[in-house]
Amino acid sequence: MGTRKKRERQEGLWYSGELPTAPGHPFYTRLNEILDKAGFDDFCEASCAGFYHAKLGRPSLAPGLYFRIMMIGFFEGLDSERGMAWRLADSLTLRRFLSIGLDESTPDHVTISRTRRLIGAETHQRIFAWVLERLAQGGLIQGRTMGVDSTTLEANAAMKSIVRRDTGEGYTDYLKRLAEAEGVDANDAAALRRMDRKRRKKTSNEDWQSPSDGDAEITKLKDGRTALAYKAENAVDMETGAIVAVTTHGGAVADTATVEGTVIEAGVAVAGLIATETPEGKPEVHPPGN
Repeated sequence: MGTRKKRERQEGLWYSGELPTAPGHPFYTRLNEILDKAGFDDFCEASCAGFYHAKLGRPSLAPGLYFRIMMIGFFEGLDSERGMAWRLADSLTLRRFLSIGLDESTPDHVTISRTRRLIGAETHQRIFAWVLERLAQGGLIQGRTMGVDSTTLEANAAMKSIVRRDTGEGYTDYLKRLAEAEGVDANDAAALRRMDRKRRKKTSNEDWQSPSDGDAEITKLKDGRTALAYKAENAVDMETGAIVAVTTHGGAVADTATVEGTVIEAGVAVAGLIATETPEGKPEVHPPGN
């Protein structure tokens, strides 16, 4: 039986021979074939040309590569740029999908984040619309029945940093002021905690906000934690599983208040695809779109 101890060794300074390779996952291999045939990289580069300088700056992340990384984040269920960067560095299959050699470094989370902030929201929407058109041409959007699903995403902001909307006080400073008004020693940490536990409605969105992310809302997550969060809603074609619209909202907003807007976005997207035809010349989107 082999043991971990027996496998311990000193890595050599030089390496000669063939580097390890991976055959690639059939899904990602087929996806690359479809994207290449449709001219995905050329479209992304033309759409993002205005955000890049021809000579100045550090070597950039190619637009087609960036949007493929976003796809990986969706397919692999990764909700952070650090998670995406780690997964890319760890997987030979994803290196093959992105055409990154073993002698090259995969993009780190800082590069992914800077590229996301560089490319405007309108351009992201244009790429999304282009993908929808390709799906419609492939017969993957019927537009008859839509399903709406939502998920809560924790924001990149800490609860301990929230401040009062009216005074700008931090939570600790606000609590000390209440303690002084009630005759409690504000410097007694244990007394402050006891007083805080007895208070009701301590962190409502009407009174508190994040100074670094004003759009995030205080929300109770599925695991029971209270955090600053957003809610993302997806409208899905129920016959094919294709996502036709995505909307974002504050984390504390109820589904009943957001579902109508998401359905409207889906209707607009489907209406714009009604004239889309397959290579055979037949429209593939259901005209009523209901």
